[in-house]
Amino acid sequence: MEKHISVLRDEAINALEIKEDGIYVDMTLGYAGHAKEILKRNKKGFLFAFDKDVNAIEYSTKVLQSIGSNFKIFNSDNLNAKKLLEDENVTGVDGILYDLGISSPEIDEKDRGFSYMQDAKLDMRMDINQELSAYEVVNNYKYEDLVRIFRIYGEERFAGKIAKNIEKARSIKPIGTTLELVDIIDKSIPFKEKRNGHPAKRVFQAIRIEVNNEIEGLKKSLDNAVKLLNVNGILAVITFHSLEDRIVKQKFKELTEEDKFVKGLPNIDKSLLPDYVLITRKPILPSSDEIDFNKRSKSAKLRVIKKIK
Repeated sequence: MEKHISVLRDEAINALEIKEDGIYVDMTLGYAGHAKEILKRNKKGFLFAFDKDVNAIEYSTKVLQSIGSNFKIFNSDNLNAKKLLEDENVTGVDGILYDLGISSPEIDEKDRGFSYMQDAKLDMRMDINQELSAYEVVNNYKYEDLVRIFRIYGEERFAGKIAKNIEKARSIKPIGTTLELVDIIDKSIPFKEKRNGHPAKRVFQAIRIEVNNEIEGLKKSLDNAVKLLNVNGILAVITFHSLEDRIVKQKFKELTEEDKFVKGLPNIDKSLLPDYVLITRKPILPSSDEIDFNKRSKSAKLRVIKKIK
């Protein structure tokens, strides 16, 4: 039985147009839901994968070994992908995949502290060896910094009130567990605003993004990833919230937009056209059947870009 249900699995795999002798990179290995499908189709090529979570790597190694030996997993942030691949004498690849969703086992494993539905120590670290955790963010960040991350990373309208109540609570004693934090958040949001999902969802998302440097990391990683693509290489990215999706959408627009001085002109020299083309004008969304089967897929969006020269 799979530990994690990969979202938009078939759509992402089809988008990559996998060749049996290509070189592919899974930037967010997780529990190998996508990686194993890549490896099945890539019998004569090679798959490189990255993940910060040692538990995910241990599980995924066994899954991939049951399919083939033509893969290598790096226990590393994908920010280091370009350098680590160069160390393997790889300077160009045929396809790259990002699945930016947090894996189900990470959510469901109580001790990881990602879930606002279970009581656990405040943690939320993808890399359990890093120092910064949710505990430090909640108990040590200044009021202004809490407001900033709740507003920007969580798009939380009541960021100020929540931050103020966190300050008040931690002045009495440290906030140590997820449900302590949930209680503070719940009391900070007006009752009529609690109809659309769990009141702690946005703040937990914001703290997780801050702890794992997800947004700044994504921007830098995407910049490096597009430079790795061979001609006809494909980059596919699955996002799960609007902040991630805006970053990917903006990056893809920047790479594929024609120069304003030549746009619309007839017979434009190919050298003046962008090096990349959008495969998805609009993002690919999960089917209603997938959403019924896996509620966590509801917010997912898949965007795809191809290098053409």
